[in-house]
Amino acid sequence: MPNLSEQQIIRRKKLNQLRLLGINPYPTEEYCITNTIVDIQKNFIEKETISIAGRLIRLRILGKASFGEIKDHTGRIQIYFNKNHFYSEKMGKEDSYNILLKKLIDIGDIIGVKGFLFKTKMDEITIHVHRLTLLSKSLRPLPQVKVDKNKKIYDAFSNTEQRYRMRYVDLIVNDHVKEIFLKRTRIIREIRNFLDHKGYLEVDTPILQSIPGGAIARPFITYHNSLGIPLYLRIANELYLKRLIIGGFHGVYEFSKNFRNEGMDRLHNPEFTVLELYVAYKDYYWMMKFTEELMKCIYKKVQNEYNIEKKNNWISFQTPFPRIPIFEAIKKNTGLDIKDMEEEGLRKICKKLHIVENRKMNKSKMIENIFEEKCKKHYKNPTFIIDYPVEMSPLTKRHRHKKNLSERFELIINGQEIANAYSELNDPIDQLDRFRKQISEKNTDESMFIDQDFIRALEFGMPPTAGIGIGIDRLVMLLTQKNSIQEVLFFPQMRPENRE
Repeated sequence: MPNLSEQQIIRRKKLNQLRLLGINPYPTEEYCITNTIVDIQKNFIEKETISIAGRLIRLRILGKASFGEIKDHTGRIQIYFNKNHFYSEKMGKEDSYNILLKKLIDIGDIIGVKGFLFKTKMDEITIHVHRLTLLSKSLRPLPQVKVDKNKKIYDAFSNTEQRYRMRYVDLIVNDHVKEIFLKRTRIIREIRNFLDHKGYLEVDTPILQSIPGGAIARPFITYHNSLGIPLYLRIANELYLKRLIIGGFHGVYEFSKNFRNEGMDRLHNPEFTVLELYVAYKDYYWMMKFTEELMKCIYKKVQNEYNIEKKNNWISFQTPFPRIPIFEAIKKNTGLDIKDMEEEGLRKICKKLHIVENRKMNKSKMIENIFEEKCKKHYKNPTFIIDYPVEMSPLTKRHRHKKNLSERFELIINGQEIANAYSELNDPIDQLDRFRKQISEKNTDESMFIDQDFIRALEFGMPPTAGIGIGIDRLVMLLTQKNSIQEVLFFPQMRPENRE
């Protein structure tokens, strides 16, 4: 058996032995489960007869008696075997214990056990197993994570690349990982409940798009054979949701899977999830108050408190959140007033601050880089950074009072952008001009990238609208206190595995 480890070879031999004994290692019949492990532990009844199923994660053979541990989707419980009171399918007591349990069952196997409950002298709830059924034979050994009596962990399955690549093993041996994803599901559920209660409609928009619109990002490109045209995985769903506002919906939202063919790091994955919400007849001032209410509600329900400890600092979700214009933030954190600077002046500032710049970067990109590098990290508590230059916000209305600025905010928490919101631009002529300016700066054929249908939709009239995009992955990182986006994605993108 080439390329198999010694343990894998041994387990395959056991598989063949099981079949020779007439035991199907992968039976098709339903297995009757009467209890989950967490139910047993919460509602323990001495001598109660139960039937459960799960993965065998510990087994210690001790002569005529043996102890083990089984894990289901709710928890772990100790199991006990006695040679005189134990049997299995198609085998008597003697063979069940001496052959099946001692020689053919392995840690990692999925089994069903039937028996009654009792407590050991150490007051540990245990199942006295009368019958064992093999439900799935494991052909690869699990990493053996050991925990001593003081709950100190040894030989942890902790290599990050292995954990992300083999998330199924990570979930089996590292119980805390499952809690991250349970909390992720709860966060999404609470957001959905909040928005539904407000009367907003959840919708679906296309993932395959003929034009990659709604953001500035490099798309993934594919090809539709029947239509004979290139298509793009969406980089944003914004323009489609605005079409629905134009069509007469008052408020629409979507948990959108977006795709960007760009770099990967602890804050970026090529595939990520964003909540986008658009509400008619509102503006960014209203959206700031709405965002405060939403964030506070989610945090209260998910964390059951209003403060979170992170790296010895306290993050407070008490409202109202501070509102700081972006140029004021830059001046406070760098000592430099760049509000009225043109490109050449900004290039000198970037060099002075040791921020990467080149001739391909326009004014808005340099301002963004200065804020990213020198300011963002200083905002731990939720803070609205507001009033971005018009050049940085091509889909945003010009500010009603402040020249050359737009009605836009970003929500920064713990030094990370969590949300981005606007008073949405609904002037079709201004919007087309801004799209054309974007295209000219990128030196790209405008017919390929300007969404003319969206402009046509705007020409029918879009009501004043407030919109927001919330990065779900980063929000989950915050609320689970994780520093890497890979920790909150079941299957983050990885380089191809070298299997040699």
